[in-house]
Amino acid sequence: MPNWLKDAIFYEIYPQSFCDTNGDGIGDLPGVIKKLDYVNQLGCNAIWLNPIYDSPFMDGGYDVRDHKKVAPRYGTIADAEKLFETAHKKGIKILLDLVPGHTSDKNPWFLKSKKAAKNEYSNRYIFTDSVWESPPQYKFICGVCERDGNYMVNYFSSQPALNYGFYNVTHPAWQLPCTHSDCAKTAEALWDIMDFWLQKGADGFRVDMADSLVKNDEEKIGTAAIWREIRKKLDTNYPQAALVAEWCHPERAILNAGFHMDFYLDHRGNGYSTLFRFEENGENHSFFSPNGKGDISVFAHEYGYNLHLTEGKGYISLFTCNHDIPRMTRTLDPQAIKLAYAMIFTLPGVPFLYYGDEIGMRYLEGLVSKEGGYSRTGSRTPMQWDSSQNLGFSSAPAKKLYLPVDNAADAPTVENQKNNPDSIYKVVTDIIKLRKENPSLGNDGSFEFIYAEANQFPLVYRRGEFTVFINTFQNAVSLDFDFGNSEVVYSFGVFSFENGKAHLGGQSFVLVK
Repeated sequence: MPNWLKDAIFYEIYPQSFCDTNGDGIGDLPGVIKKLDYVNQLGCNAIWLNPIYDSPFMDGGYDVRDHKKVAPRYGTIADAEKLFETAHKKGIKILLDLVPGHTSDKNPWFLKSKKAAKNEYSNRYIFTDSVWESPPQYKFICGVCERDGNYMVNYFSSQPALNYGFYNVTHPAWQLPCTHSDCAKTAEALWDIMDFWLQKGADGFRVDMADSLVKNDEEKIGTAAIWREIRKKLDTNYPQAALVAEWCHPERAILNAGFHMDFYLDHRGNGYSTLFRFEENGENHSFFSPNGKGDISVFAHEYGYNLHLTEGKGYISLFTCNHDIPRMTRTLDPQAIKLAYAMIFTLPGVPFLYYGDEIGMRYLEGLVSKEGGYSRTGSRTPMQWDSSQNLGFSSAPAKKLYLPVDNAADAPTVENQKNNPDSIYKVVTDIIKLRKENPSLGNDGSFEFIYAEANQFPLVYRRGEFTVFINTFQNAVSLDFDFGNSEVVYSFGVFSFENGKAHLGGQSFVLVK
């Protein structure tokens, strides 16, 4: 286990929307370098950087054309190396985004795979043996290749699936078993990409769709075997390199596949979803909604079970948001968001803060899809730094910006939130500071739910010598609690401790030692 993960707090940066230094309307790597001190000031000591590789950008860079080249919009390999070097001097680690399941259809591997003549890349992707063969249980693109066959895609038509084989072969004419030597070559090519960037100074990878490699692999046995081999290579060659899986199945990702971390993703109806973004029949049923219709027990059951299962073996990572889901501002008011972030940063595991969430950036509705963003586009708008042109993101004319900035008169910026005692920024930085100063609140600290009952409030849990009270309901609530010699370490909202009870006003947070 990389020792730096014990106190890691990540900041996710969508590079095209973070800071533009050359005035072309798109963020770049020099912009990330420029803002490293800001990341430090938040209390974050690690960055997850969304894909920076060369790409035609049909899916925001998750369609990679050249894994060993930086997209010109962001800069050069030299800029990436400077970012790693500068970040390390400031005590910041950098995880790159790894896209192992597919490439762009403009990738040279795929262009060769499409050829009719057999070559070393013919089995790098998954093709049927005939243009007339297109089984409906898979997603194929038909009739666009010189080669007689159709190719499988993972998501968009521009994302042909790499061939790691099939765990259960159902169409032997064109499906290779995952033990086939050509499938092993795909895994070797993946390691070659990782090795390239680790040599350049990257500190590891967030792995996109980590469970998607081997097909017809319901239990993910074949996929886990590939990652275990990669973990062995990491442990031997780069023991301080970290891997976080986009998987949302800690048993498979951490215990079976060997990842150091696994994201708790926003899958409808799961524990994470029911906290912040859960709607039923058009009504908010999130636990952090003040309307009191949320249920913490779904999260408590899932999270508690998986935390116990993976204790000492890896970390469950919760994020405030990411580039794939709406910001919390779409469904929650600022006070609810403060409570949500206070919880995320007082739970065990490695937390992730999405750029702009610390200032309460809004999810911008009604934007035309940009580079495959679709509904995700509203969460990918430019970072809002100050009151200058384009809210400090870029000197380019507004019409040239990657996406528009929030043009509301009250748009939050770092400048107008940083010194506001009532801001989300204040809560985020306060809680992160407490977390860093108190190991019991950190990534490895002990954890126990004290009160997490279905349709009841407040939520209470213990972290070592600390007890956390969170009332997300708009009405005041009370709970038996022997305050004794305890002291209130941090709070916002209204509360009191008397007559053997804890009294919390609506939407209140209290941290007791």
